[in-house]
Amino acid sequence: MLKNDQLDQWDRENFFHPSTHLAQHARGESPNRIVTGGKGVHIEDRDGNRLLDAFAGLYCVNVGYGRTEIADAIAEQARELAYYHAYVGHGTEASITLAKMILDRAPETMSKVYFGLGGSDANETNVKLIWYHNNILGRPEKKKIISRWRGYHGSGLMTGSLTGLELFHKKFDLPLAQVLHTEAPYYYRRLDLAMSEEDFTAHCVAELEALIEREGADTIAAFIGEPVLGTGGIVPPPAGYWQAIQKVLRRHDILLVADEVVTGFGRLGSMFGSLHYDIEPDLITIAKGLTSAYAPLSGSIVGKRMWEVLERGTDENGAIGHGWTYSAHPIGAAAGIANLELVDKLGLVKNAGETGAYLVDTMRDALGAHAHVGEVRGEGMLCAVEFVQDKEARRFFDASRKIGPQVAAALLQQGVIGRAMPQGDILGFAPPLCLTREEADQVVDATVKAVKSVF
Repeated sequence: MLKNDQLDQWDRENFFHPSTHLAQHARGESPNRIVTGGKGVHIEDRDGNRLLDAFAGLYCVNVGYGRTEIADAIAEQARELAYYHAYVGHGTEASITLAKMILDRAPETMSKVYFGLGGSDANETNVKLIWYHNNILGRPEKKKIISRWRGYHGSGLMTGSLTGLELFHKKFDLPLAQVLHTEAPYYYRRLDLAMSEEDFTAHCVAELEALIEREGADTIAAFIGEPVLGTGGIVPPPAGYWQAIQKVLRRHDILLVADEVVTGFGRLGSMFGSLHYDIEPDLITIAKGLTSAYAPLSGSIVGKRMWEVLERGTDENGAIGHGWTYSAHPIGAAAGIANLELVDKLGLVKNAGETGAYLVDTMRDALGAHAHVGEVRGEGMLCAVEFVQDKEARRFFDASRKIGPQVAAALLQQGVIGRAMPQGDILGFAPPLCLTREEADQVVDATVKAVKSVF
């Protein structure tokens, strides 16, 4: 393909990229990859590079690239009806059908699906519904939301506040006052190395109880958490964590939001992380895997108990005053239907569990004993390698050395995309759920070579 060098110039002069060092990019000091195609677990760029995308875009291209079934569904919907709104009871065959398909797969305690476009707006919806819910119940002071440090829940004002990562707060005047943060369920980074997983879970529970005691349970509306910490380090919860946390929430009448933007629709080897860890949420946030990112679509799945209060609210106050122009967009819904059909047809939930476990085990066998690898961890089709300066003392590298980004860059030289995770020297993997064992071996082999080149 003829390279269009003007495109690079236009990019640097006109395009505001998210999560990017803006000045370096504008000056041409940082890489600029223009992606032109993809098939299966690989993408291609305009320079002719074919790369194994072991992060599925941003944890989202679950069925893999180039699925014509979804492309055809999008095209057919666009020809038939590209758009109509969902306000005041309007629907389309696609949006109604997808809502049923989601609830058929979700925990039995869930009732309705509200559609948005991305995970951030879905969590904004969740917060508004939580506040509305407590106002209808006559609890106007019960409005604070507890999140966890290292959690990721979006980049908006409320959702960026819920996110527990410094980069998303710094210089943005976040977090907002209604948001509180508690201990991250990150066993490897526990302060007391003598703690067992059970001890650490008890510590997380004690920290939550203390926070609730300080703030007052009558001021706290909800707790939000990812079943597995994602961007905060790809960290499965310690033993017994979700069971213990839910007991505290129930005792204090605090709603639970399961943010399943990453874990929903198969990534853990279960259809939902809530089913995987026996979580009983009042709200579930969905996005990425809902359409495998072939079109923007998100959702807030509302539990039955909460839905009854929302109905009561509209009986008392009239139509609910919340909506997006593109809620339940029919093109996104058509993509979601075709995507979920493919997930079932190709057995991708099962493959995520089996091939994902193979990836984690093989990575651990290959790198677990390395002097600068503190931990290899994962669950389902999620895997992370955490690097340390001193393994025995569990002493971390100075952040200025950027060891994680160095390994990610070296991995790219081997033709594999991994992600340098924020707030630590952590290399993350979240491949498409269609990854094969042979492709998992390629990821591991490339990672071993990248680690060797850096160290």
